[in-house]
Amino acid sequence: MLIKLDNLKKTYVSVSDEEKREIRAVDGVSLEIPDNSIFGIIGKSGAGKSSLVRLVSMLEKPDSGSVFYGNRRIDNLSKKELISERRKIGMIFQNFNLFSSRTAGKNVAYPLEIAGWPKSKIKSRVKEMLTLVGLEDRENAPVSTLSGGQKQRVAIARALATKPGILFCDEATSALDPNTTRQILALIKEIQKKMNLTVVMITHQMEVVRDACENVAVIENGHVVESGKVKDIFTNPQTQTTRDFIKNIVNSTESSDNRDGDIVKWTEKNGSYLLHFVGEATGEPVLSKITKDFDVSFNILAAGIIHLPEENVGYMECDILGSEESVEKAVAALAENGVRVQKK
Repeated sequence: MLIKLDNLKKTYVSVSDEEKREIRAVDGVSLEIPDNSIFGIIGKSGAGKSSLVRLVSMLEKPDSGSVFYGNRRIDNLSKKELISERRKIGMIFQNFNLFSSRTAGKNVAYPLEIAGWPKSKIKSRVKEMLTLVGLEDRENAPVSTLSGGQKQRVAIARALATKPGILFCDEATSALDPNTTRQILALIKEIQKKMNLTVVMITHQMEVVRDACENVAVIENGHVVESGKVKDIFTNPQTQTTRDFIKNIVNSTESSDNRDGDIVKWTEKNGSYLLHFVGEATGEPVLSKITKDFDVSFNILAAGIIHLPEENVGYMECDILGSEESVEKAVAALAENGVRVQKK
């Protein structure tokens, strides 16, 4: 289902002993989230991303602006209409929000009970959903016996039990270790294709965007500062906020599990240029050719391959050494050979 946001605004009032002040958490956000896709909303803590998802998922109403699901405006619906519309969405959270007094199966059954499904259909639907998330043998397991990854799988099964068209994932992998995070993201991608879902992932982790999303919006101070296809954002970030997120991926890989394709940074020094090799350019000896043709040398400070859903992107941070004229010609030649160059 297509989601369209038009100039959303939301202000909260903060009251303390000393003062009362207004906080503009969402400030004029307009976005179009494509149907049948995985869309990322990323921002640092306090950027406004969680406030935004509360508006998009109808947990709160905006002060102004509009929210459309498909061709239907939903932010101005009556309470009764909202309850009906909310059944078209599912949500999963960082802390799972499972009932500790219920088994895995009973947790999945809960939204079906609320929706008034017959008991016979609830039983078969619970089995179907637990099989979908790979927990068909854990239906009667108490929640306390499940691992973090298993709990999130139960949460996914519960969120999708009533057959929604939209799934919101609010920091859904933040409490998981890296390997479990990758498994959960792979599961969400697989389910999205099977069920033709529109998935909205709210996160502060660029790794989540890299591994799962097709499009992304970067939020800062309640504004969308950059949005587009993940490949374009990674290869040509336009704002410092986005560059910082990508840089954090580079800086965190030294302590990762070093899976194939990670970026390696072997010095604290920052290079003057960022090079991005897209698609076929990742395997071409472009630097070697340019070194010979223009009498320049490349001092490489970090390099590796970022694996995106659509294609691979080679990343390199470097200095380009040579005369000013030679460096200019080398940069132009890089662009002609399909390498995106950013001067820092």
